[in-house]
Amino acid sequence: MNKVLIANRGEIAVRVIRACAEAGIASVAVYADQDAEALHVRIADEAVGLGGTTAADTYLSVAAVLRAAAASGADAVHPGYGFLSESAEFARAVEGAGLIWIGPSPESIDALGDKMTARRIAQKVGAPLAAGTDEPLAGPAEAVAFAEEHGLPIAIKAAYGGGGRGIKVVRELSEVAESFDAATREAVVAFGRGECFVERFLESPRHIEVQVLGDGQGGIVVVGDRDCSMQRRNQKLIEEAPAPGLSAEQRSRLHDAARRICGEVSYRGAGTVEFLLAADGTLSFLEVNTRLQVEHPVTEEVTGVDLVREQFRIASGLGISFEETPEPRGHAFEFRINAEDPGRGFLPSPGAVESLRVPGGPGVRWDSGIEAGDAVQPAFDSMIAKLIVHADTRDAALVRARRALRELQIEGPATVTGFDRLAVDEPEFLTETFAVHTQWIEQTLLPRLEPQLRPAPVEDAGMQRFGVEIDGRRVVLGVPAALLRGFAASSGSEAAAATADPAELRAPAPGTLVRWLVDEGAAVEAGAAVAVLDAMKMETQVTAHRAGTLTQTASVGDAVGADAVIGRVG
Repeated sequence: MNKVLIANRGEIAVRVIRACAEAGIASVAVYADQDAEALHVRIADEAVGLGGTTAADTYLSVAAVLRAAAASGADAVHPGYGFLSESAEFARAVEGAGLIWIGPSPESIDALGDKMTARRIAQKVGAPLAAGTDEPLAGPAEAVAFAEEHGLPIAIKAAYGGGGRGIKVVRELSEVAESFDAATREAVVAFGRGECFVERFLESPRHIEVQVLGDGQGGIVVVGDRDCSMQRRNQKLIEEAPAPGLSAEQRSRLHDAARRICGEVSYRGAGTVEFLLAADGTLSFLEVNTRLQVEHPVTEEVTGVDLVREQFRIASGLGISFEETPEPRGHAFEFRINAEDPGRGFLPSPGAVESLRVPGGPGVRWDSGIEAGDAVQPAFDSMIAKLIVHADTRDAALVRARRALRELQIEGPATVTGFDRLAVDEPEFLTETFAVHTQWIEQTLLPRLEPQLRPAPVEDAGMQRFGVEIDGRRVVLGVPAALLRGFAASSGSEAAAATADPAELRAPAPGTLVRWLVDEGAAVEAGAAVAVLDAMKMETQVTAHRAGTLTQTASVGDAVGADAVIGRVG
């Protein structure tokens, strides 16, 4: 393995590029048009443009990524997390092109990435399980039938993918059908497939996960466990290792179940087996993420294991560098720094990063995909960085976290740092009175959060491409659209801003209009949900700002900016 192409962007691309540098391996970054000046592009040894502005045309395009690999001469591909990282089709295409795939075998991804097949494997090896379906639902009626048979609440989940997307928790029978449709839409956008299944939802559970490494020959090593209960919209915000408050019996049972599940498919590489732990002590297998997790640094900090370097070793045929679960050293927290406004229900908040002060000092790690002057792009995920702290004990790590969060300053987009500062002082998050669960944020903290200032919208960073001839050879030249607009403005062609119309219905965040909830010409009440946007990989509702008659001026599938007019309520 001499040159690795990282089929991803942002923080995880930077993380893998740095691991390549330390391993003496050349790195190749790929980028969408708006990421042409991104940090991962700037620090890689080489960078290849994917030629597009949407995820579907770039980071989710198997053909585009393989063209970039061929153009760069890469001999291996690391998928990071998200995008194509859990695509068996992509893994097969990489291996079919004669490249090293730094991940599980396509067969393992098929078996464990399909949550229903994973459930059957978990049943076979005796892992604990909640009631659920073993096949994809044919439609919303089957979800309703399951709820009627097994009771509420239920969780409707995308069968392919992870990261908390494509999951809907339903507590009212009347909402099951619409939630099924919403989960299906999110799954299609995030993973390219819309199949969903359903299972009983355990109220107020903790989310515990086990990090594993497999050598591909049946050897499985458990690296450690984590608690990821601090979530909103089923997506994690704060993670820690090791999971606090587990009994020795619970920890042993979790580790053994994870080892058996992965051993059943001769797992290769890094993976995570996730479980729920109910308040009464009930354990239930959740899913397997066949990739590196966002929260892998907390396990690295308490074990001293570089999980990306282990991925390189395994993919190169060298196996795992250790045989037994390391004894955890101290405690670590990870805070996902998302460009979201908690005071507005964690509304995505892309924008330019005007200034950035990064915390430092003992036990502080900053994994980031942005620097001051960069822009948080509306087309992609809202996570821009991760703050990781490590100390000898959980209490000492909390003290260090408070200090580091005070030092961290980001101006421009709204971020979750204010929420983080509040959370680390909450009694339920303290060691002696630890009582958080996966719905704790919405139930306890969300009502107390104040909205932040709205950032300036991100300028369109697309490319205009022209065929030109250089030294007798025809090439395609990409010119940033913003540069061309600057030329046009200097020649006096800029249009004057129009006076705002109070009837205008505006998008609360940039995204894609995926559905109108109210028909054209219908009467609406102030505050009623009228449309749904897919904003930074999350569905966000648009509500009417006043009562009146709805006129639709945007169509389903349109890409809209923050505050863009999508209709009128007159």
